[in-house]
Amino acid sequence: MNANLEKLENNLFKLSVEIDADVASQEYNKACKKMGENLSIPGFRKGKTPRPIIEKHLGTDRIKQRALDAMLPAIFADVISEHQLDLVTEPVVETYEFELGKPVSLTAKIEVKPEVELSGYKGQTIEVPEYKLDESAVEKELESIRGKFATMEQVIDRPTEPEDIVFIDFYGKMEGEPIKGGAGKNHQLDLANSHFIAGFAEQLAGKNIGDEFKIRVTFPQDYSDKAIAGKEAEFDIKINEIKKKVFPEINDEFAQKIGPFQTVEDLKKDLAQYIEQARDHENRSRAEKAIVDKVVNESKLDIPDTMINREAKYLMEEVENRFKNQGVSWEQVIEQQGQESIWNNLREEATKRVKTSLVLGSIAKQENITLSEEDFAAMVRDLTQSYNTSESKIYEQMTQNPSLAQGLSQQIMSQKIINYLLENNEVKYIEDTST
Repeated sequence: MNANLEKLENNLFKLSVEIDADVASQEYNKACKKMGENLSIPGFRKGKTPRPIIEKHLGTDRIKQRALDAMLPAIFADVISEHQLDLVTEPVVETYEFELGKPVSLTAKIEVKPEVELSGYKGQTIEVPEYKLDESAVEKELESIRGKFATMEQVIDRPTEPEDIVFIDFYGKMEGEPIKGGAGKNHQLDLANSHFIAGFAEQLAGKNIGDEFKIRVTFPQDYSDKAIAGKEAEFDIKINEIKKKVFPEINDEFAQKIGPFQTVEDLKKDLAQYIEQARDHENRSRAEKAIVDKVVNESKLDIPDTMINREAKYLMEEVENRFKNQGVSWEQVIEQQGQESIWNNLREEATKRVKTSLVLGSIAKQENITLSEEDFAAMVRDLTQSYNTSESKIYEQMTQNPSLAQGLSQQIMSQKIINYLLENNEVKYIEDTST
């Protein structure tokens, strides 16, 4: 076998291969025999069909392709190993000439990862805005829990108040035309925690059951539906029902009801511990993001469009499936946001992902950070606890869906690299001025 590797661009190579005629013929014969074993042709026993009959039935091109599929993995592996290529995807055969009795010639395109010029990923001081706990954090968390146990009580003797729950009919119009999706019957709306357009819920306070009235609101400039973004709309409203929240008293009985606590003080201690753990987790996350952002932003590399577009396409499929799982029409999303706008946003995110992956991968190679069997086993043990299942079931799922194992491996490797960065740089927490 003769192989020649020619560099075309920064990350593209052309591989030209010539395979000996004898080797190609042997592989062709093996492929023909193997494929003939499954043929059922009248007059011949399975596995005993003569070669000319197999060729006539299957076609020589199909057999040649099977022979090539058998030869190429070893050929590609030798070339990749010899030239120490770091591939992005599997090599793609572009042309081949396969005539029995003659050497087989083929060309393939090999896409490799671009070279990364790392800069200062060790021995740096990283400033991280520190997340601090509010002095009333425990009380706020306690109030949040209390709110989850609130009940609703019907109101009949007063107008609506800003903390009430109302049940309304509403019908929206813009420039005299109905707003798509802008109507509802007996819709439940929490006036204090409304996800409606700003100003909608506030105009419902001070109204009585049975009141019918109009309100005006302006859709925000960045609203998802560009056709109505920034425009004023009018809504016809009818108040059908008013309810108020009734909160339980915070006492020892309440504490015993929500968990293994004897007193409110026991509950507060548990909440304090939980909040402190959440604070530590948040600060750790901030430190990880800050150090990765710094290292990635300061590294230099030329990312080919093919890699960005491939990742953007994957993200597009991911987003589309997410909307479909939520019962939202993907065609409607495209109509509202625009195909080009969605694609450009995803390309921007794809660029960040690809660059981060390449930089972290380069650090792993430079520092010989690898994934061990114990790393993988430890993650599986963690998953068994998180999902209350067994290790055998997790491994079974990975066998059925290899992409799960691949995703888990990437997750473990990324975390090992980030841990390395944290261990080899100093994190200095500073005051968070963004809040």
